[in-house]
Amino acid sequence: MPSAGYVRSGPPGADTDADPGPESRTSPRRRTLLGGLVAMGTTATTAGCQRSPTRTPAPSPAHGPGRTPAGHQRGIADPQPPHALLLSYDLCPGIHGPEGRRAVRRMLAAWTPMLGDLRADDRDRRTATVGVGSGLFARLGLHAPEALRELPAFAGDRLRPEAGGGDVCVQVCARTPDAVGELGRALERAASGVLRPRWRQVGFLPVTRPGETPRNLLGFKDGTANPSVAEAARWVWLGSGPYRGGTYLVVRRVRLATEEFGDLPIERQERIIGRHKAGGGPLQGGPEHAEADLFAKTPQGRYLLPADAHVRLAHPRFDGGARMLRRGYSYDNGPDDQGLLFLAYLNDPELFVRVQRRLAAHDALNPYIEHYGSAVFFVLPGASGKEVLGSTVL
Repeated sequence: MPSAGYVRSGPPGADTDADPGPESRTSPRRRTLLGGLVAMGTTATTAGCQRSPTRTPAPSPAHGPGRTPAGHQRGIADPQPPHALLLSYDLCPGIHGPEGRRAVRRMLAAWTPMLGDLRADDRDRRTATVGVGSGLFARLGLHAPEALRELPAFAGDRLRPEAGGGDVCVQVCARTPDAVGELGRALERAASGVLRPRWRQVGFLPVTRPGETPRNLLGFKDGTANPSVAEAARWVWLGSGPYRGGTYLVVRRVRLATEEFGDLPIERQERIIGRHKAGGGPLQGGPEHAEADLFAKTPQGRYLLPADAHVRLAHPRFDGGARMLRRGYSYDNGPDDQGLLFLAYLNDPELFVRVQRRLAAHDALNPYIEHYGSAVFFVLPGASGKEVLGSTVL
C-alpha cells in the first residue's frame, strides 16, 4: 500500500465539500450516499453478453474522449472529485480474433463521443478513464505494450481472482454519486454484447475543508504531493510511438483493520505511518508538505523515522526519484470490509513492484492491512477530433 510518498492528484482538498471539521470515518450520511451509488451506479450485475440492437454511433468531429491538451485521457491529472466508481470487465466469450477486434473498436467508437461530452467545465466534474488489460490483447491477437504484465506475488497478499484483474477497466469520477452512476450506466449500455462485468468498487473522499488533504480511514492525511508537471512527463506518461500519451494503472484493493489500528496509542500510529496524525507533517517536524527527512536523528542518535515506517519504505529516494501519481479513494463495503482503493498511474509498473516488495517485507503497517484485489491496465492515449479512443493501439 505505497501511499504516504505518492499521493492523490490535484491540490489538497480539491472538489471536496466544506465541513466544520475533518472526518476520518464514514458518517451515516456518507453510508447512505454510498448505498445509493451501489444500487444505481450502473447495471453491471444484470448486464450480460446479449448484443444490443442499438446502432453504434460514430464519433462526432467536435468531440474528443475527455482528452487533455497534452493528449492524455482526463481523470488522471485532474483535481480529484469526491466520488468514484471503478468498473472491471471481461470480454464476452465470443469476442476474440479479428472479429472481436472489430467489435471492441465499435464499442470504443460508441464511447468516444460520450467521453467527449465530458468537458472541463462540466458542472459535475465527471470524468471516465479507460484502460485495457493484457488479456484483451491476447484474446484479440494483438501485441500488448511491453510493460503490461501481471504483477508478481507479494508476501502477505491474499488475492481473490474475482476481486481483481480484467480485460477492460473504466474509472468514473464525479462530484456526486448520481453523476457517477448515470455515466457508468450509459457506458455499460454501449458495451452490451462486448463486455461482461467482473468486479466493481465504489470509492469516496471524506468531507474535508477546502485546501486540506483528505484523511484515509486510518485517520491520517493520505499523502502530500503528486509529481509536478515536469516530473509527470518523466514518470507518468509514455512519450513516443503508438502508446504516446498513455500510461499504466496499478489497482490494489486494500482492506484496513481500522478498529485495531485505532486502538493503538497515537504515538505508535505515527511511528508506523511516519507522520504526525494531527497535522500530517513528517516526524522531524514542519508542515504537512515538508518532505520526510530519512536521516533526521534525535540528540541520542536514534533515527526519528523508524526503519519500518511506511513513509520511509515508500520514499522516492530508494527508486532514483521515480514517482507514481496516486489517485486513491477510501471505500466502505460494510463493517467487515473498509479500506483503500489504491490507484496509481505510472509509465513503468516495475516501480510499483519495487516499492511494494519493500513494503511487503518490512512495513510496520502490514498487520493492519490486507491486499485482496490486484490489477494492471494500460490506459489508452487520449483522442481528439475524428479519432476513436484506442485507434492507435487496437
